[in-house]
Amino acid sequence: MKSFLPLLVAAGCLFSRAAAGQQANRIDDFNRIGWYVYEGDHRLGPRLTVHTEYQARRTGFITGWQQALLRADAGYQVLPRLRLGGGYTFLSTHPYGNHPTADAGTYPEKRFYEDVTLADTLGRLALSHRLRLEQRWIGVPGASGPLNNEAVWQRQNRIRYQLAGEFPLQGPTLDDHEWYFTAFDEVFLNFGRDITANVFNQNRVAAGVGYQFSEDFRIELQFLNQITQHYDPDPATRFPVFEFNNGFRLGVTYNLTLIE
Repeated sequence: MKSFLPLLVAAGCLFSRAAAGQQANRIDDFNRIGWYVYEGDHRLGPRLTVHTEYQARRTGFITGWQQALLRADAGYQVLPRLRLGGGYTFLSTHPYGNHPTADAGTYPEKRFYEDVTLADTLGRLALSHRLRLEQRWIGVPGASGPLNNEAVWQRQNRIRYQLAGEFPLQGPTLDDHEWYFTAFDEVFLNFGRDITANVFNQNRVAAGVGYQFSEDFRIELQFLNQITQHYDPDPATRFPVFEFNNGFRLGVTYNLTLIE
């Protein structure tokens, strides 16, 4: 796995550069964002966990809504370094920026997903590789109705790859009441028969510091950069719309042991 690390990092940089190119033929939308995140992995025995998560994604750092996200899944630890999981996400997107995707109003999104997570190490650096497949149903802005109503829900598929790392700052290992460096890069790609020019969906890069109160309680503050390509082009010019969102991510992790 270590031999593939430079290749995977280079792939993430390549997609980011592709998104940043061709300025004359695109529309750029710049926003300031603040993401406030709670997440926890709650143990149901030695191998099974239930994950819960809530994210309040704000614009103007805190003044307006970008998105609200609720997520729950179940994971099974197949091997000490290999976890399989799957779950459900509900997301609502609000109008924001100069070229909002939700210009007709707030709209919902429902996702089912499956993922595999592989833990790795590189000296003192702890690494996590996550590959996730998503089946997305995106609501037409301003509409509501049953999930199988094609006039209301747009069906999309997406694949995501995340490389995350943690590095202890106060010793060879990360222990309680210690600081650590944390970072991740995640690439999102659309796929399916309806995807042509907008294969690239988004890229997220974050880096910052965290503090571990205990093995089950952490807090992190990271600088966050998000590049997103809209699914639909600008209606007036037909140019693709790219968001360049910069800000921070404040995360709290609190795990519970429900069953020993």
